[in-house]
Amino acid sequence: MLPGVLLVALIAVALAFDFLNGLHDAANSIATIVSTRVLPARYAVFWAAFFNFVAFTVFGLHVAQTVGKGIIDTAVVNDAVIFGALAGAITWNVVTWMAGLPSSSSHALIGGLVGAGVARGGLHAVVWEGLTKTALGIVASPAMGFALALVLVLIVSWLFVRATPSFADKVFRRLQFVSASLYSLGHGGNDAQKTMGVIAVLLFAHGKLTGAFHVPLWVVLSCQAAMALGTLLGGWRIVHTMGSRITRLSPQQGFCAETGGAITLFLATYIGVPVSTTHTITGAIVGVGAARRVSAVRWNVATSIVWAWVITMPAAAIIGAIGFELAQLGQRLLG
Repeated sequence: MLPGVLLVALIAVALAFDFLNGLHDAANSIATIVSTRVLPARYAVFWAAFFNFVAFTVFGLHVAQTVGKGIIDTAVVNDAVIFGALAGAITWNVVTWMAGLPSSSSHALIGGLVGAGVARGGLHAVVWEGLTKTALGIVASPAMGFALALVLVLIVSWLFVRATPSFADKVFRRLQFVSASLYSLGHGGNDAQKTMGVIAVLLFAHGKLTGAFHVPLWVVLSCQAAMALGTLLGGWRIVHTMGSRITRLSPQQGFCAETGGAITLFLATYIGVPVSTTHTITGAIVGVGAARRVSAVRWNVATSIVWAWVITMPAAAIIGAIGFELAQLGQRLLG
């Protein structure tokens, strides 16, 4: 296959992953606003998709820089490495989507990238500083989402202690439009940038970027559009898990979960940490449930989600390494 054709094909696969990321992670943006019946699902996806797309106008590209050159050494990146990384991420996304498990598309991509990079260059190919920062995000993002949501529940409960239930319900139904918008903005800002980083490093490896490593505007727009389209089509199985199986939510709790998650994502995106939006909103939902009472959380469901988190990066890394070897074999066979 001609190098130019192969480059275009890999970019198309990367955008397909971004689309699947939006499809898989649609629940992150809309689960709470749908489960509280503030907005019907068919309208919620349009709402989330819009804010997913416009996120590039708000945030810098720090996360894309981390993924593009801060996970594995750019010197080891070639077409087979990118193919392996995308194969690992897409395969794991499809498996968990079919199972209805809200695993992390972001960490599937990171895992696939590490697996393929190590398969080519060994452990020396890993940029440990960037990988460590990402690994810390696995723990920090749900913990921060949990803590912020819990505190927000306590604050709004105190502020509305004398309000009638009907008044509070009306207020928070309106406020959920704001909190859902902010969360969708954070989701689009953090998640779409991972694919931007992959495409940018692929262009860099092909000598298509002049000067220092950067993300071209057409890559930014393409990735944001692919994610928004995926969100538009939605991921209904995971919406059910996120929105109702973990705990039952009121509009007040939905507002607190989305706001706590949005603050976490805004901070992570600002400092360039590619965190999981799935981890973040799940931690926030558990936080609002635990604020009511510990037994309000279906801990068996939460536990299965945590196990999916734990195995995501290593599983995607193994698939990524296999994908790299298959790509290498294919290149040898084609001469």
